[in-house]
Amino acid sequence: MWSGQCVPVHNDLPWQLRIQFNNELNKVNLTTLETTHTNIPKIKTGRLGAQFWSAYVPCGAQYKDAVRQTLEQIDVIHRMCQKYPETFMFATSSQDIMEAFGMNKTASLIGVEGGHSIDSSLGTLRTMYQLGVRYLTLTHSCNTPWADNWLVDTGSEPSQHNGLSPFGKQLISEMNRLGMLIDLAHVTVTVMNQVLDLSEAPVIFSHSSAYSICPNKRNVPDDVLQRVKKTGGIVMVNFYNDYVTCNKAAKLSDVADHFDHIKKVAGADIVGFGGDYDGVTRLPEGLEDVSKVPNLVAELLRRGWTDEEVKDALGNNLLRVLRQVENVRDSLKAKSPDDVPIPYEEVESSCRTSYGYLNNGAAHSLSMLAPLLTVTLQLLITLSDA
Repeated sequence: MWSGQCVPVHNDLPWQLRIQFNNELNKVNLTTLETTHTNIPKIKTGRLGAQFWSAYVPCGAQYKDAVRQTLEQIDVIHRMCQKYPETFMFATSSQDIMEAFGMNKTASLIGVEGGHSIDSSLGTLRTMYQLGVRYLTLTHSCNTPWADNWLVDTGSEPSQHNGLSPFGKQLISEMNRLGMLIDLAHVTVTVMNQVLDLSEAPVIFSHSSAYSICPNKRNVPDDVLQRVKKTGGIVMVNFYNDYVTCNKAAKLSDVADHFDHIKKVAGADIVGFGGDYDGVTRLPEGLEDVSKVPNLVAELLRRGWTDEEVKDALGNNLLRVLRQVENVRDSLKAKSPDDVPIPYEEVESSCRTSYGYLNNGAAHSLSMLAPLLTVTLQLLITLSDA
C-alpha cells in the first residue's frame, strides 16, 4: 500500500456544514460526525495531506445574496481550521502545503465553486483572494453575465456569450495577475479552449473526468486533455458515478479507467485526485468516503503505475501547477489591478444599483438635469416675452 499523502482538489464538506447545521460549527464535532463523507478520522485514514475546501453556494443565489453566502462559506472554512488546529493548517501557497506536510497536518485551502459568487466584480474577486481563496471555478451549472456553463453544450441552455464575454477575458487576466488558479470544471468546451488560449498560467479542472470514458458534458474531451498537457495544467478526476460510468452505479475500477485514459492521452503528469466528496449523492463501490482513497492508489499500482507516477497524481502535479501560477503572479507584479468594471447594461437588474457608472447613478441624474434646465429656461424666456 502506498504510504504517501494525497492532495484532493474538491471537497464540499463546508456545504454540508451549511445545509445540515446552518454553519453553526459549535454544534458539530468533526471527530464523530457520521452524516458526511468527510470527518477527521476519515481524513487521517485517507491520508489527506492537503485539501481544497469548496466555498460553494447554489446558482439560485445569483443576482441575490451569492457574495454574502460565499463569504459565510469562506468564514466556516477558516473557523474549521481554528477549531481543529491539531488537524488542519490553513494554507494559501505551495510553500504552506509543504510546511503542513512536515507538521503532519492537512493543509487547508479554499476554492470558490462558481463565478456567480463574485457577482461580476473584480473587486470582489480580489477581496476573496485576500481572504485566502486560491481557485475560482468560472461557472457552476448556470451562465454568469460573462461565461457560459457546461449545460450549454447539452443543448438544455442557450449560449449567452459564445464562451467568454470581453469582461470574462478581463477576469482571466486578473486571475493570472493575482495568482489564482483558473478552474474549468463546469464550463463549455468553447470556454475551455478560450481560456487555454488566453491564460498565461496553467489551468485546473478541479473535479472532471474523461469524456471518452463517460460522454457527459461535465467531462473533458481528448483534444482538451492534450491542450492541458501542452500548457502544463491538470485534470483532477471526479468520483461521482454519473461522471464516471454515465450511470448511477460505478466501481473503484471504473474511476481507475479514467486515470488510465488521461495518462494514455496526455501523460501521468496532468492527472490528479478531484473527488467531489460531500458534493454528490452517488460514489463508486470502494470509494464511499475519503478514507477509501488509498484503495484507488492500490488499484493504480496494481495496474502498473510507477511509484513516481502515483506520487505525481497524488499531489506533485498539483504542486507543480500551483508553483507555476505563483511564478506567473510574481512575473506580473508590476501590472496594476484591473479596475474597469463590467458594463452596467450587462448586469442591470432591480437588485443592482448603478453608483459610479457613467450615465447611471449620480452621473445619470446630472445628465437628466441638463435637458430639464433647458426646458425651464425656455419656459422663463417665453413668459418674459409675453
